[in-house]
Amino acid sequence: MKRTAIKAAKEAAKIILHYYSENVNAISKTNTCDLVTKADIESENKIISIIKNKFPNHSILTEESGEEIHKSDYCWVIDPLDGTNNFYHKFPMFCVSIALYKKGKPLIGVVFDPLKKEFFYAEKNEGAYLNDKKINVSSVRSLNKALLVLGFYYERGLLMRKSLGQMKKFFYENVHGIRRTGSAALDLCYTACGRFDGYWELTLNPWDYAAGSLILTEAGGRITDVQGKRYHLKMGNVAASNGKIHKHMIKILNE
Repeated sequence: MKRTAIKAAKEAAKIILHYYSENVNAISKTNTCDLVTKADIESENKIISIIKNKFPNHSILTEESGEEIHKSDYCWVIDPLDGTNNFYHKFPMFCVSIALYKKGKPLIGVVFDPLKKEFFYAEKNEGAYLNDKKINVSSVRSLNKALLVLGFYYERGLLMRKSLGQMKKFFYENVHGIRRTGSAALDLCYTACGRFDGYWELTLNPWDYAAGSLILTEAGGRITDVQGKRYHLKMGNVAASNGKIHKHMIKILNE
């Protein structure tokens, strides 16, 4: 199953890189800032084709096509191009994200950044890796030594104001800085390998964090919802960290 996930991610990456060298057109989905391109659709079709060829009875949950349910314990959760807006604007921060869940629990997570040729992956109870080198979260224990990353939803009203308010509170804690990359999957992977110490985002879909969540936890990190409740696939928001600053992050997010 891991080989299938890796193969699907690499084949999808070829499609993405092909379109990245061109001037791609994009259409808006439910929001004028929420874009989809040919690269998203063709990448997703390739991934689904590869998975169905090996596991035709598995369920599939994807960003563009929706959900295909079968009587199976297994479900593949796919984001064919996480960071579409970045991709469209030629900002080099996007990836393919593929996860396999069994009875709602993560088994395999793969996140591939084709531009940087960084391949993050994890298998349950087997650790997390970046290009075959084992990775671990940072050792930072206090927010005043932390570099955080924040994600924003497309909505420009209440949610945006709430996120900005939370960001301000973290700055009052004298964090080293707060970044915004535009790719939830990479934010989780960067936290997993110690580039970031913590990450939060208020509105997400399962495919945004399905793979990255396993990579993070296998690297020694922690992920919950922003109230600190236990992780599950459809929780809709994320607080993730190296584990050592997690309680402090949750406290600030709920002040």
